[in-house]
Amino acid sequence: MLDSLLGRAELKARIEELEEEKRHLERRLDAESERRSEAVTERQEAEERVNRLEDRIADLEGRVAEERDGSDLTPRGTESIRGDRLDDVLSRLRSVETSPEGALTAMVTDDVPDAVASLLGDRSSLVADAAPCLVCVDDAKLVSVALDPPLAPDSFVEWADGFRVDEDWFHPPDGLSVALVRSDRFAIGVVDDGDLTDVETVETDVKATHSKGGFSQSRFERRRDEQITAHLDDCRDVVDRRDPDRLVLLGERTVLDDLDWPTVARAAVDASGPPREALVDALDSFFTTRLTLL
Repeated sequence: MLDSLLGRAELKARIEELEEEKRHLERRLDAESERRSEAVTERQEAEERVNRLEDRIADLEGRVAEERDGSDLTPRGTESIRGDRLDDVLSRLRSVETSPEGALTAMVTDDVPDAVASLLGDRSSLVADAAPCLVCVDDAKLVSVALDPPLAPDSFVEWADGFRVDEDWFHPPDGLSVALVRSDRFAIGVVDDGDLTDVETVETDVKATHSKGGFSQSRFERRRDEQITAHLDDCRDVVDRRDPDRLVLLGERTVLDDLDWPTVARAAVDASGPPREALVDALDSFFTTRLTLL
């Protein structure tokens, strides 16, 4: 797809056509050599044509190489933003006003939409690198950015007189439940005016290392797995009892994969310490947005 976006596919197809024409002319040269005395002029013309084709092929191959080098683009800048800095960036994007259908907003989760590719040209490869991301570009390209909203909406492409930037995509809305799960610790709370309330925790004594002597390594690992399983069962009991409407699940990747709770988002985070403090850190980490200047 990238070759198509950058125009390399057409150049490569033309090169193949010219290569085939060159081979055809070379076969004619071989045939003409057998009757050289009868077709000296025709041979010279064919040689000149081959030379011109070789020059043309070299030129096209150089253009393909240049396009390939051009695809190795880098963003104008990247930044992780949250708190006041995030609010400032979102406010600036919302303040942009254009002519009708002069501002493009697109939530890109997979392939780059045609509208984005057409507007950004070869720089649309940066969108593919940043996806999933929310793209905001005006028709004059005075604004050209991508953000990764923590609570990303479904894919969409929209032209309007301003950018579509929903607050709830970037900040935890009131009533959202957030849980942090580790192999030995668990905490869950509800967001209220940006703070976590009604926090409930679970801590389990799970052996972390195998001491010398005593149990064999295999028995130790089996015992530890049993302790983790019991811990996760206790976590399930808490979630089942609370029955959250919308849940963001954060924590260790190894245990996240073992939990099939319905969630609006889940992510691995590096949050340590006591359960309540670790939950707050995990929430701050998850609601940090990556800003990419395209």
